[in-house]
Amino acid sequence: MGKPPQLKRAIQMAHSLIRERVQPGDSVIDATAGNGHDSLFLAQTVGGNGLVSCFDIQEAAIRNTRERTNGMQQVALHHTGHENIPEIIHSPVKAATFNLGYLPAGDKQITTGGETTVAALNSVIALLEAGGIITVVLYPGHPEGEREAKQVEAWATELDQSIFTVILYQTINQRNSPPYLIAVERRSNFD
Repeated sequence: MGKPPQLKRAIQMAHSLIRERVQPGDSVIDATAGNGHDSLFLAQTVGGNGLVSCFDIQEAAIRNTRERTNGMQQVALHHTGHENIPEIIHSPVKAATFNLGYLPAGDKQITTGGETTVAALNSVIALLEAGGIITVVLYPGHPEGEREAKQVEAWATELDQSIFTVILYQTINQRNSPPYLIAVERRSNFD
């Protein structure tokens, strides 16, 4: 007998939501390249004819992502903050993922911040195709993460319900402020 199913963690749910919507050949964004796990997932999902535009302010994150994606032609690395997405991306995207906080095994003093994240979310939402999705994994377990989470939640709450559907996915019986997910879908129809 196999292992019983378990509820998905926030990042697993984010991947599941993206997998349901993204097809080979699509263009997507990894707004926080980090160690390259999301970038690799996205590259495998869009296939060789797709495009994954990856952003990170840390050289170590770009290096880690380059190594993890091992020269995959569909991966474009941008050593800049995600708030600079509109300077680089001008075409529609099917999905974008944000895995906020600090670089695991990196300098914990370097974190994403609410102002730049909201700026990036505003630019990505303008690029999002109908039926597309933005996933944001938030880490409120440290002071900047808690502040950023509140800013992102406030941003998501204000989105026009006739155009966007927003979900919140989180565990509610865990201590130590575990990560949680906000997902924003641009509705395919606007009725």
